[in-house]
Amino acid sequence: MRLTTKGRYAVTAILDIAQHGNDSPVAISSVSSRQGISQSYLEQLFSKLKKARLVRSIRGPGGGYELALNPDAISVSDILTAVGEGVDATQCGGVGDCHEGKVCLTHELWTDLSIQIDLFLSSITVRALINRTDVTTFSDGMSGVDLIEARLV
Repeated sequence: MRLTTKGRYAVTAILDIAQHGNDSPVAISSVSSRQGISQSYLEQLFSKLKKARLVRSIRGPGGGYELALNPDAISVSDILTAVGEGVDATQCGGVGDCHEGKVCLTHELWTDLSIQIDLFLSSITVRALINRTDVTTFSDGMSGVDLIEARLV
C-alpha cells in the first residue's frame, strides 16, 4: 500500500483551489506555478476531479476551477477515490486469492487495516486541512525548509 504522486498532487491541487478560489475560479497555471506541478498533469487530475463532481470548470476570461462542494463536504478519501487511488493494504487487491488462489492467513488483518485507513481519510475534510496553520503558512509563500525550521524554533 502506497500513496502515489497522483493522490498527493490531487489533494494539493484541491487545497490550493480551496485557499485561493475565494470569489473567483483559479487557473490551472496558477496552481501549477504555486505548487510546482506540471500544468498538463494538473489538467489530467482536474478532469478526473471534475468527473467526480468535486470541482467545476468556468470557461472564458478569468475562468478556471472552483470547488463544486463546500470544503466541509469533501474528504481526503473522496479526492483519492476520484483520481483512482484506492487504499488497499492487501496483496491481492481485496480479491482473497493471494495464497495459491486462496485467502492468505493475514488477509482479514490487511482488509481491516484498509478499512481503518479509509475511515481515517474520510474523516479529514478539505476545510480541516485549510484551517491548519502549517498549511496556511506554507501556502502563503514559506518554503518547506522554512516551515521545518520554524517548527524547530
